[in-house]
Formats: sequence, C-alpha cells, structure tokens
Amino acid sequence: MFDLYRQLLSRKIILGTTMGAAIVFMVVGVIFWGGFNTAMEATNTLEFCITCHEMEDNVYKEYQQTVHYTNRAGVRATCSDCHVPRPWVHKVVRKIQASNEVLHKILGTIDTPEKFDSKRLKMAKNVWKTMKATDSRECRNCHDFSTMDPETQKGRSRKQHLNAMKAGNTCIDCHKGIAHKKVHDQLSEEELETLEAPNPDFIRTMPAQWAAFEANGTSKAAEKPVAETATPAAAPVAAPTATPAPAAASSAGGSSIDWSTAGSRQVTVFYPGQSSMEWVLGRQHGGKRAFNSGDRCFDCHEEELVDIGNKIVTGEKEMKVGKNPDHGMEPTLIPGKRGSFPVQVQSAHDGENLYMRFQWADSEHTPAPFVEGGKMDPDNQVKLAIMLATDDVEYADRAGCWGTCHADLRSMPYAPAQDAIAGSPIASLNAADGVTKYITESRTKLELKGRGGKALGGWDKMKDEAEIKTEMDAGHYMDMHRYKAGEKVSENGHILADRTVNDGMGVEFTASLANGTWTVEMVRKLTSDKPGDISLDPATIYNFGFAIHDDYTNARYHHVSLGYKLGFDNAEAEINAVKK
Repeated sequence: MFDLYRQLLSRKIILGTTMGAAIVFMVVGVIFWGGFNTAMEATNTLEFCITCHEMEDNVYKEYQQTVHYTNRAGVRATCSDCHVPRPWVHKVVRKIQASNEVLHKILGTIDTPEKFDSKRLKMAKNVWKTMKATDSRECRNCHDFSTMDPETQKGRSRKQHLNAMKAGNTCIDCHKGIAHKKVHDQLSEEELETLEAPNPDFIRTMPAQWAAFEANGTSKAAEKPVAETATPAAAPVAAPTATPAPAAASSAGGSSIDWSTAGSRQVTVFYPGQSSMEWVLGRQHGGKRAFNSGDRCFDCHEEELVDIGNKIVTGEKEMKVGKNPDHGMEPTLIPGKRGSFPVQVQSAHDGENLYMRFQWADSEHTPAPFVEGGKMDPDNQVKLAIMLATDDVEYADRAGCWGTCHADLRSMPYAPAQDAIAGSPIASLNAADGVTKYITESRTKLELKGRGGKALGGWDKMKDEAEIKTEMDAGHYMDMHRYKAGEKVSENGHILADRTVNDGMGVEFTASLANGTWTVEMVRKLTSDKPGDISLDPATIYNFGFAIHDDYTNARYHHVSLGYKLGFDNAEAEINAVKK
C-alpha cells in the first residue's frame, strides 16, 4: 500500500510537477490564503479600528451618537461597512492604500484633537471623492433603491430618491456628515456644486415599486381624500382664553353658504422662525436641488410640519439660516409657543364670489418676553393673511406665499438699519417700520450666498419705477387679503416691490371666537379691474397660501401654510371651491 501511495505521489502531472509537490503547494496555499484573509478580516472589525486612539477619541465618539451605531432595528454599521469595499479586489486595493494611514500614524500627523480637526475637512474630502467615484458603493451594501419601499418613506425622502434615480445623483450627494462631525459647510459654493453634481452614469432604471408609486402620485398627502365636512378635525385644543376680547368675538355679516357641503381640507400651519427664500435657495437647505428642479415644498414637507414647527419654535440648533450661530431659525424664543396647529379650510363659490372659511383652536396666551406687556400687537388677538398668485410669479408654483419672505425683512436676521433705508430707493415705499414683503420680480438680484460678508436678500436692489410697472402689467404680483380681528378691518392689497394695501373693496371678512375655536370667513369677488387683484377664472388652478398671527403676534412671529393649489369644482386641487 505504501508503494502504491509513493507511486501516486511521484506521478508527474503538469509541467513535470509531481502529484506530491502539487498537494504540498495546495496545502501551503490554503494555509497562506486562510491566514491572509483571516488577518485582513481582523483589521475590518470595530475593535481593531478603535485601537488607534486617533479614531477612538474623535470619530468613534461621534459615530456612537448616530443611528448607524444604535437604532430600533439593532443593526449596526461599523467602520469597515462604510470604508472598506466588499469585493475582494477593491478590498485589497483599499488595504494597500491604508499603508499611507499607517505612515501618518507613525508620523503623528493627527495624534491630537487639534491636529485631527485641522485635517478633518481634507480627510472628509478624500472619503467623499471616493464615494462619489464608486456611486456610494459601500452605502448600497445596506441601502438600495430596489429594496426601498416608497410607501413607508416620508415625502421629503421619497422625492429626493426619485430625483436621484432620474438625474444620476448618489448617496453621498445628500448624506454627508451622517456618522461624523459635519464639515461640509466649510466647502466653497463651487466645491459643493461640483461634489453634488449628478452623474449621467448613475441614472437608474426605476424599480417596479417606485414606478408604480410614482404613477399613483408621489405624495401620500395627495392620496388623502378631501373631506366634505364643515366640522373641524379633532385636535388637541389648548386652554382657550378665559375672556375673549369682545371685538374679536364679532360674527356679524357672515356668509349664507351652507358649509356642511363645501369643499374642505385640514391644513397644518407651522412656525417658520427666520426661514426665508434665501434659505430655501441656499446651501443650508437639503432640498435646494429638488426645489430648483421644480419640486414643491408641499411634496416634501406636508407630512412633517408638526416636527418642523416644534424644532423651530424651541430653537433647536440643527435648524440654521447661515453659518452665523446667532442666525438660527429661531434665536428669539417665546416660551410655550406652539410649533404648529391644524386649520380646517373650506371653500365654495357661486360663480360671482369665492367664499372661504378658516377654523382653528385658540391657544393659551404665551407672552413674548422681548415685548413690554407680552403682546406685540395688543389691538389684534389674531390676524389672517391670504395670498393668491398665478404660475407667472417666480417660485409661486412651488412655494406659494413663501416667495414673499426674505432674509432682510423687518425682524429677520439681515434686516437693514433704518438709517440705511432712509437713504435708499425703497424709502418712498411702506418702509417706515422696516422692509416689508416683496417678490423677486421687483429686484435685479437676490444675494443667496453671502460671500464676503454680504447680507442675504435684495432689499437694496429694487428695479426702477418703469421696470416695476412692466412687472405689474405682466401680472407678476401676489394678490393679498388680510383681516385684523380686533380692529375688524378687511384689507385688499398686493405684493410686488413691497406689501401694498389698497383698501377693503372687493373682499370682506368676518370673525368669531366661540368655545375655544376661531372662525374667520372671507367673501371675495372672482373678477376685479383693480390693480393688484387677480381675476379668478374657475377653469384655472391658482397658487394659494395663508398665514395666521395668533396670540397678539406681529411680523415673522406667525404660523404659515405651505403653498397649496386652489381650484374650482376640481377634485385634483388641494383646496377645491365647490359651486353652490
């Protein structure tokens, strides 16, 4: 038997190599391969990564505060999941590249927190560049469009993912700073635009569940049936004012509309703080790309307004207007102020007039600590402002009345000093108390980037009188109706170069406060020959938004709606005025 084995092992097979030698080489190869892979995988563990104090004392502590470390599913993504490729060839290349990191470990390049922070942006750029080049390959080990369920995603995420598939964007374009300290705000505008530019090679065929969802509408809110009821939706009602102001409680002159059969929709209004069109169009807004491509604020945010309002009203620091920490979304807090509340909006028409009714729960008084007596507008417990616009007004189709809000208006972070206004072209406008609302058509430019310390906005870049008239004649303005409940004043006006109040002709409001619920009704002529009035054609859909100053507030301390679509006998419109 031994001779038989010897003969077998001595048999030559390939290139004169004996069977025995082949077996020896194979065993040695298996041992080497196994040892090599075992060693390589050992360097892929979280425990190995944080043996280096540069990692343990800096990025590891940051990572521990993120969803990738602790989450409701109990699935943890470790260092190697994000930074080491799974394909073997790419993994070996990455390990070779890591020799440079070993060299800098020896040199002590980042061995103190100060040194680490000084190099943090450079290191982050290297990681972003790699992820961009590989179409965020490591992210897709866990997150892939083909396995995502659009039905369960928030509107904002859903829209961004749809846009990414169509345009060719990749994960790292939007998801920088999700596991470690954010440093992408240190990038120049040019660097950011280059890094986040779509790559046609990354355009994907839309998975079946995404295509099916898009065919049925990309917003869950759009799928919600419009209620046909006059009863305000049930909502927690804050303790009503013990004794409503008599002037505010008047309900004389209400319309004769049967509201029980009028079109109805619950709209959430939320506290916007110092957010503005400059913020919407600027780098601090993660949805800037989607907005510029035509997506509406409604599409992304309609489902999350309660959370947004609470974040802003409580001064959470994640919400930023600019790099200056003093310019957070709301640096001037009103303790106890509610971040949002639902409003039941009803609408109808009779071929001659548009009728609208707004109902919402009153709130307990929360005094503003920066105003003597706590009431900014003591004569008016509530004010309601409504704006209408055609698609001819820039941004109105996406942002509604938000297009009138700018970073340099009174009470906003870049509001100019009154002496600067006195020597400027807008001094002749309604600017005695500061810059009022305006739209971009009235300005030659809006400062969006703030380079060189420039103030955001365009208050000092107003077009000349002839140009403003041209814009007015072209219908580039927002029609505005406003009601002051305490003064019982109905105002009719428009917004172009500033907020212009003409008179109350053509619109009439009435209001009442009963059982802790405010009810404000408006009657407005469909057609008008007055400058600044939009004649409403029942065959057309219009852009609609509104704001409520509750609890004696003024200026930006109000609650606002997103932009909605107002139609007439049109079930596809979010606000549908039904003919009576």
